[in-house]
Amino acid sequence: MAIIGFLQIFPLLWLFNYSLLKSGDFFGDTIFQLPSPPQWGNYVSAFTQGNVLPYFFNSVLVTFVSVALTAFVSILLAYAFTRMKWRFSALFMNIILLGMMIPIHATLLPNFIIFNEIGLLNSYWALILPYTAFNIPISMFIVTGFMETIPRSIEEAAVIDGASIWKILFKIIFPITKPAIATISVVNFINCWNEFIMAYTFNTMDQFKTLPFSIVQFVGQYSSNYGAQFAVMSLIAIPSIIMYLIFTDEINKGLMAGSVKG
Repeated sequence: MAIIGFLQIFPLLWLFNYSLLKSGDFFGDTIFQLPSPPQWGNYVSAFTQGNVLPYFFNSVLVTFVSVALTAFVSILLAYAFTRMKWRFSALFMNIILLGMMIPIHATLLPNFIIFNEIGLLNSYWALILPYTAFNIPISMFIVTGFMETIPRSIEEAAVIDGASIWKILFKIIFPITKPAIATISVVNFINCWNEFIMAYTFNTMDQFKTLPFSIVQFVGQYSSNYGAQFAVMSLIAIPSIIMYLIFTDEINKGLMAGSVKG
């Protein structure tokens, strides 16, 4: 297990290690070489020349709005499909789940045409809308499976006490489904945080660019600043690691929900 754990964490160590190397040190015979001395100037270049801070705040805004919208809509859909009986509910659920079969970048050209027609290019919504739409199917699938394990007697008791649907949803269902919400939030955070192709296509103005654009700042026609690029990639990886570490327990609860009866 220690060997497997090391193999899993090695790419991350390799990333941080190479972010402290000179650009000329990248071409060698060794897979892993310690920086001597560490080039902390790569991180300085990332902040000064890579526009890391403004792009970082854009990424935070787009990612958190997308994750929040996805979680909210997924809970509403999961509750409607698991607790409410209405005609064609199974059909509509299957139609939504079909979204898991469609790659997000397969809609790049149609979305570009539509956003261009309605004036959404070079805006935050040009990224928030597709990110939310493509994360909803898998998120709803996870929340639905978790919600199926919740006893209906809890909600029946709340109805007898006079609680409305919205009160049941936000006072009872939402607290119980926190593990599932944490699971989908971390997964969706990583998907939105690291996405580049749509961001590169839909947003060309600096004020709307996200953090992966910082890497492009150090790519030249004849040469590239590899140290600064790896520094930017290290900065991009840190929030995802922090999110996972914070919600590890909730993710484990969400993944194990329903696996044991009794």
